[in-house]
Amino acid sequence: MSAVHASHRFAAFRHVGYRRYFFSRFLAYFAIQIISVAVGWQIYDLTRDPFDLGLIGLFQFLPSLVLILVTGSVADRYNRRMIMGVCMVVSTLCAAALLALTVTGLFSPWPVYAVLVVFGIERAFLAPASQSLAPNLVPPEDLPNAIAWNSTSWQIAMIVGPVAGGLIYALGAVFPYAIGFCFFLASAFMVFAIPKPATRTQASAQSWQTITAGFRYIKAEKVVLGAISLDLFAVLLGGAVALMPVFARDILDLGPWGLGLLRAAPGVGAVAMAVWLAAHPIRHRAGFYMFIGVALFGLGTVIFGLSATPWVSIAALVVMGAADMVSVYVRETLITLWTPDELRGRVNAVNMVFIGASNELGEFRAGMMASGFGGVFAVVFGGMGTLLVSGLWALGFPQLRKIDTLDVPDHHK
Repeated sequence: MSAVHASHRFAAFRHVGYRRYFFSRFLAYFAIQIISVAVGWQIYDLTRDPFDLGLIGLFQFLPSLVLILVTGSVADRYNRRMIMGVCMVVSTLCAAALLALTVTGLFSPWPVYAVLVVFGIERAFLAPASQSLAPNLVPPEDLPNAIAWNSTSWQIAMIVGPVAGGLIYALGAVFPYAIGFCFFLASAFMVFAIPKPATRTQASAQSWQTITAGFRYIKAEKVVLGAISLDLFAVLLGGAVALMPVFARDILDLGPWGLGLLRAAPGVGAVAMAVWLAAHPIRHRAGFYMFIGVALFGLGTVIFGLSATPWVSIAALVVMGAADMVSVYVRETLITLWTPDELRGRVNAVNMVFIGASNELGEFRAGMMASGFGGVFAVVFGGMGTLLVSGLWALGFPQLRKIDTLDVPDHHK
């Protein structure tokens, strides 16, 4: 019985293509976390202005918004594996550029922002291609398990990466970028080693109708629209990641290593929840649990913003990560299973812009508000806004709230 249970828990890893895909994404996410800690700390050390921390997120988000009509169409027309590999190569070059700026003493906000724009362009193409590739690497019955482990890889990287980034940065600013460069390079090699997927999207003639098909599908599917927009507004308001250097230095009196702990804390809760969900998937009342997760995320954000005690702040962040993981798991499973394969690239492009808006644009919102009203106000205000959004969306999207099982809807079978 236990062997069967274990086999179910690791079902997606039976497929060699998914294994290489999984570890490639993990290395890339790990590198991103290490580099993010280093960039945020260096920028804040130079300027001591929270607004500059907000710009870090803004410059990474804008390319996704500008290229939204291009990236999803590219993912649906061309080899998703190749797109993912090229993006990993670009990430490697960006890490090399940040390393060069640090070594030469030319590290300053605007050259760094230029590199982050290139990072943003790469991520704009990577997100829809990599998200759409996963369903081509596993059979439908293993897809929820793969989605749970995809989230786990991200969250494990978020736990270990920031702590490692803080420790590595303490050795010298060049080390995080050097290690990030190596990880991105290894990730690129693993992507190109993924066997050709059994399912291949066929290129179709381009027209305005095909390019905008993702928008039309999301508009028509109220469940998908509700799930995507809920995440957008909840995290746009509730995100506190950009201001963690402010809390680590000025409020909680922690150094780079403490910043790493704060950055890792949401991942601790999230990965614990993701591992639990991989073994015990949500079988009933999925929509209800998603809204509960969003509400708990907002409540945790309020507690983090009000706390001046490190262990309370870290505990609040752990709760935020676990709650967010429930929302992510339900949302990503719904979007993946409810979207036909021929539309996944375009739908995921829109989804990734919404996620980028909630994360990077949310960082800009937090940085701008903190610059004018202080970090505590910015975080508490955002957490209360997230609680309000959870309630409004539960009322405004009853179809989403009433979703019971995470399965392909009848009208798509």
